[in-house]
Amino acid sequence: MAFATLNFQSPALSKACSMTVILPERTVGTPPFPVFYLLHGLSDDHTSWSRRTSIERHVADLPLIIVMPDGGRGFYCDAVDGPAYERHLLEDVMGFVDRTFHTIAARQGRVIGGLSMGGYGAIKLALKFPQFFCSAVSHSAALDVRRRIERPEFSTEMRRIFGPSPGGGPDDPYALAETIDRTLLPALRIDCGLEDGLLEENRAFHRHLEQLAIPHEYAEFPGAHTWDYWDRHVQEAIAFHRRALGLGD
Repeated sequence: MAFATLNFQSPALSKACSMTVILPERTVGTPPFPVFYLLHGLSDDHTSWSRRTSIERHVADLPLIIVMPDGGRGFYCDAVDGPAYERHLLEDVMGFVDRTFHTIAARQGRVIGGLSMGGYGAIKLALKFPQFFCSAVSHSAALDVRRRIERPEFSTEMRRIFGPSPGGGPDDPYALAETIDRTLLPALRIDCGLEDGLLEENRAFHRHLEQLAIPHEYAEFPGAHTWDYWDRHVQEAIAFHRRALGLGD
């Protein structure tokens, strides 16, 4: 497998940025290849998944490109007062990847996932832009945007991203689930650890999807907000994405 760090210019952020990419061996299939966009959490960067988990080993022998972009602390949103990380991902990162590699540059060739802030980003982006992704998986996701601005230690930072009243807005997964075009609904999977502080947020969003009759997988497992948990359960995410992409079990 090829493992690369790519440095590129982001028009959306007006700065140089980096991403980590894992490319399949030529022996595992014939391009074009589908792409799995794997998003990091609030305190991490584009190297965290590759440094803290065995993601490279987990995707060995798969005809799948893994892209791990840098989302800063921006929740993969275009901030009300700050950087445009949503545009960065959708235009700059995805555009660079599709121009540079032999990808399936269409919905049926893209999946997305992430942990914590990145889990929120994966679900939010898949519900907001279902024309781009055929499946989304979140681990330990921070799904309630209203709670983000209520925590005193994060309130000022989060209000710059989401504004003073994010509930029901364009970055609220609850509202996006209510208005999504059901004909474009991506395959969804959500999991969270039983000792995770975000467990109740995940349970509440699961109930919301059930009330809307939106098909999805939901699972709880022993574990906390830790890399041990995410390294274990990203393997189930990969299997879920493989099914959505038609790559088998």
